Amino acid sequence: MSDSPLNESLAALSRFFVGDGTFEDTLQRVTELTVYAIEGADLAGLTMISEGRKRTAVFTDELASEIDRSQYESGEGPCIEAFETGKVQTIGCTLEDGPWPEFRKSAAEHGVHSTLSLPMMVDRQTVGAMNLYSRRERAFAEQDHDVGLLFAGQAAIVLANTQAYWDAHHLSLRLSEAMSSRSIIEQAKGMLMAAQGCDENAAFDLLVQASQRENVKLRDVAQRIVDEAVARGRQSKPESPDRH
Repeated sequence: MSDSPLNESLAALSRFFVGDGTFEDTLQRVTELTVYAIEGADLAGLTMISEGRKRTAVFTDELASEIDRSQYESGEGPCIEAFETGKVQTIGCTLEDGPWPEFRKSAAEHGVHSTLSLPMMVDRQTVGAMNLYSRRERAFAEQDHDVGLLFAGQAAIVLANTQAYWDAHHLSLRLSEAMSSRSIIEQAKGMLMAAQGCDENAAFDLLVQASQRENVKLRDVAQRIVDEAVARGRQSKPESPDRH
């Protein structure tokens, strides 16, 4: 059906413009759409690599983060398994014995009785895992696996595009800042060459020595020299005679 939660969520993903918000905003929106798209899901979280380790980057309910803590501490759980193997992982009932006992115990203590973890793949590379939690036992049927994988695949593309966009954006900002710093340093070098009667290398050495002596960035030393020179120029400039 065209108006099914899945199709509505997929349509929302297709309309998502990566520059509308931060990367974190995109993650949060994808997580919220996941709960809406997958029948049976009461809460959701996304497992991703952050600062060199796996963690629940975003979630629709803080319970998801609390439940996941046990698997990150033990290194074992359905979310980690889905991330590392690229395969769907399910727990029909967390109250029953089975793999990942510590995770099952944590989930059950928080009122979650079944889970579905879906790998998020782009070009056969896992970029994260989509973790769905339900307060009901066996809330996720076989068809939910297929529906979930379809949605997880589309969501992974959105996240990959968003990450690429913000990486390029931040690189552009860094390059602009670097060009600005270089311009200021070149101006300061020219002023020192004129004032000290030295060559370009000697002027740069003076900047470096001042930077080390004062424990401030080279660009800040150069900016101060330029600002002071501009201020002196304004003070020495003769005032225009009054017109009568």
